[in-house]
Amino acid sequence: MKPLALFFCLLSPFAAAAGLQIDTPAGGWRNTAGKPERYIQNVQYPATLVNTPENQGKMALIRGHIGKTPKEPAKGENNPPYRLIVNGVPMPLRVDADGSFSRPYSFGRGANSVEIQSPDGKERAVTQFFDSNKDRPQTKLRVVLSWNTNNTDLDLHVISPDGEHTYYGNRVSKNGGALDVDVTSGYGPEIYANPSPPKGRYLVYVNYYGGYDEKPAMTIAQLSIINYENTLHEKQQLFNIPMRKTGDLTLVGSFVYP
Repeated sequence: MKPLALFFCLLSPFAAAAGLQIDTPAGGWRNTAGKPERYIQNVQYPATLVNTPENQGKMALIRGHIGKTPKEPAKGENNPPYRLIVNGVPMPLRVDADGSFSRPYSFGRGANSVEIQSPDGKERAVTQFFDSNKDRPQTKLRVVLSWNTNNTDLDLHVISPDGEHTYYGNRVSKNGGALDVDVTSGYGPEIYANPSPPKGRYLVYVNYYGGYDEKPAMTIAQLSIINYENTLHEKQQLFNIPMRKTGDLTLVGSFVYP
């Protein structure tokens, strides 16, 4: 088999478990040239439970359906969520009452993978695709915040070396960095991405903004820092940090780029 044909086979979607389906992105080859995609949520507070902006294009979207709709947990319980894994970075996946899930995602050029897993790991769906648009900006720095409890609101704050503070009140910075959506309903993720990050030291804070239960629970924040995504020089760091009560503001990461 020719190398090109073999590579295409590796990018084709895996067979999904019964009832678990990824509709977008589709597997295989694609070219996003001439197709700019909006993935920044409109500024509003409180943010809606739906994290996908209206009229979101398919080239920057993760969407699908779980046939056996998970039952809502009883009061006081916190059932484990489904997992979303994008290019090897795991995060919880919020599923709507009808079993659907949808969120914007800014993919880079080259090979990308999206996987959905059931809480017990027995069901999974995987799709892989290759974006051949050479002019598409590559995310050189991505910071992903997620957490393990429902009905809680954590906020991601990134301070870059030039003093720019990117958070829910300032989602798009002058240096090109951007926060995609402000998730106020639990699990996350909130994602900071920058295709041309300034060199120097970055500070990453997490704020436990609040919760919707009478007594907000302690939650574990997961922070993933990815440098040079989708390249041979990619580097990932993963941190887990307990957030014990509302109002906590914690410095969870300090690193120098590059």
